[in-house]
Amino acid sequence: MAKAKAKQKQLKVKLVKSAHGRLAAHRATVSGLGLRRMHHEVTVADTPEVRGMINSISYLIKVEEV
Repeated sequence: MAKAKAKQKQLKVKLVKSAHGRLAAHRATVSGLGLRRMHHEVTVADTPEVRGMINSISYLIKVEEV
């Protein structure tokens, strides 16, 4: 049998600044992370793709490791 996959690291991402009036690509990144409104918090997998999204909108969000 295959080994059970190790539990993946998680990140808590919270939108602390509004995406209103920002670049369209940054608004799309916010919604791509699943953030819908100010102070909304989601838990996402810690992958290189998600890290890239976080880096592009780092001025709008707050990130914590779970």
